[in-house]
Amino acid sequence: MEEVIESISEERMLFAVLIDADNISSKYVVTIFEELEKYGLSTYRRIYGNWSKANGWSEGMLLEYSIMPVQQFSYTSGKNATDMAMAIDAMDILYKNKVQGFCLVTSDSDFTRLAMRLREENMFVLGMGESKTPVALTRACNKFIHLNLVTEQNIEEKNSKAGGDKTAEEQNVTSIADVRQVVLALINENGGKQVDLAQLGNRLNEKFTDFDVRNYGYFKLSTMIGQELPDFNVRKINNQYYVERQTTLTKWELEQEICHMIEKNGGMVENLASLNDELHKKYKQLDYKQFGYNRISSFLRSLESVTVHENEVTLNRKQTPGGAGK
Repeated sequence: MEEVIESISEERMLFAVLIDADNISSKYVVTIFEELEKYGLSTYRRIYGNWSKANGWSEGMLLEYSIMPVQQFSYTSGKNATDMAMAIDAMDILYKNKVQGFCLVTSDSDFTRLAMRLREENMFVLGMGESKTPVALTRACNKFIHLNLVTEQNIEEKNSKAGGDKTAEEQNVTSIADVRQVVLALINENGGKQVDLAQLGNRLNEKFTDFDVRNYGYFKLSTMIGQELPDFNVRKINNQYYVERQTTLTKWELEQEICHMIEKNGGMVENLASLNDELHKKYKQLDYKQFGYNRISSFLRSLESVTVHENEVTLNRKQTPGGAGK
């Protein structure tokens, strides 16, 4: 898998795995420990729930994966006593100083404060849960894995989008639009030049704790970019992959075109929106963010060749690119 997972230590990190049986299905047991292996080893393995009631976690399954069940009765109707039991055990384990990380397996936002508290003690917090998990909890972890997305068998390099799959927004994971903004920001930081794909993977993981290309139905970051971000291109150079903008349009070239359009209109355009529309007709993938601006108005104000007053743009003939009009 091409997704980059930042190395935390040269040695294998030791984790305490705490599972909320009231909130997580037993069908994820294999995925939980397969994903954990990428980060380190589990020493404590505990699962919390009311074992007087059926919850899908069988005795055989717990024995197979060496998970210790912790009985927690529901003392009050409608209250989840599991939360408190997990939190108490987590703090007990924390102060024994025998682990470097915690794996909290739950989709319950009540564990957000626990994740934050553990991070305050320099613990690496790996969260696992379904895509319904509130953003507050996913952001409180160092890394969060959406179990139902990485285990689904629809990761087929997006052979078909007609299968009724939910969008990233509906699944409560980082949106493609947010991913695009990070790609664009990194390229801008690099002076508009291409950036290393591995560097981009690291940045996405740093920015979004739940980022995983499998959330979007892909195995590789390069494939995801190629399919989901058409205004970017992935190139292989000397066995390394780089990401670049599809367009080669420079700020100077765009400024020249703007001056040309204003000149044709008699040296003045009364409506910014009409100028913006004309530019997008000529440059289909135009995005002012690639030059560091959010809107056309802020981009125009950065140019010496034009003057912007309210919604009106006037050509400064003495300042046009290349000295035109001097």
